[in-house]
Amino acid sequence: MRILVVGGQGFIGQALVARLRGGASIDGRAASLITVLDQRIADRIDDARLRYVEADISERSALERSIEGGVDCVFHLASVPGGAAERDFELGMKVNLHSTLGLLEALRLAGGTPKLVFASSIGVYGVPMPGVIDEQTIPLPTLSYGAQKLIGEYLVADYGRRGLVDGRSVRIPGIVARPPSKGMLSLFLSDLIRELSAGREFVCPVGPEGMSWFMSRPRIVDNLMHAAQLGAPQIAAQRTWLLPVLHVSIASVVAAIARRHGSEVLRRVSYRPDRALQAQFASYPPLLCPRSEAAGFRHDGSVDELVTRALEPI
Repeated sequence: MRILVVGGQGFIGQALVARLRGGASIDGRAASLITVLDQRIADRIDDARLRYVEADISERSALERSIEGGVDCVFHLASVPGGAAERDFELGMKVNLHSTLGLLEALRLAGGTPKLVFASSIGVYGVPMPGVIDEQTIPLPTLSYGAQKLIGEYLVADYGRRGLVDGRSVRIPGIVARPPSKGMLSLFLSDLIRELSAGREFVCPVGPEGMSWFMSRPRIVDNLMHAAQLGAPQIAAQRTWLLPVLHVSIASVVAAIARRHGSEVLRRVSYRPDRALQAQFASYPPLLCPRSEAAGFRHDGSVDELVTRALEPI
């Protein structure tokens, strides 16, 4: 099984590559070659199954090098996050949209109809959201990032319909606990877990009553791997999948951290709500996706399990 991970040096990509190196299989076949494509490769692991391509993913030559010799499955995880894409429209378009189209075209021209798992986002729904999000909710993005991801879903579905790739998209929620970075407006959801668990104080930019959607990094890797293994009947029915999430309050996450690390956690957190962040990332409605659950996608199970898994090393 020859696998390409676009954005393989990112937060999710590194965990996915580690899972594949550990022997996880797709359709019963373990990876014989894992190609990691990213604009910067900080750490190279000495493993004969790993091939690194350090290049701008928008360059056709980089994509061609990455699939040289053939590819059976592609995970497209690379993106410019919402805040950065909003500040720099051209960069967001280049990475989130044009690079997705470039990847699809490179795969089409190479032939072979590989599986393609596209990491879309709940950002396609925009704000304000309706009272409930389900599998019939019409996406109405209100940021460029969401619009770019939604167009990517349509492209993946159309290339899949034509038999050019075996495409499927998953709408990813807030994944925790990400390391500190710039450009991701929802990063405070990770900061909350990471800082309080490490014994540091944290000023939360949304109120304790705020409701959000959470998923740990190990669980999103589970779901990406599962997406790659969906059978033809499931893909024929739909190519875009809404993932089950934990819909919980900020206060319940803090309480779970306190149960794990001690009641002093409650004294280290304070709240200074930002109206814009509260509206965009802490006012989420219930999310219902019975078809995805029936297809085998899963959330973390409980807020305590979420907090435990969120801090697991790769």
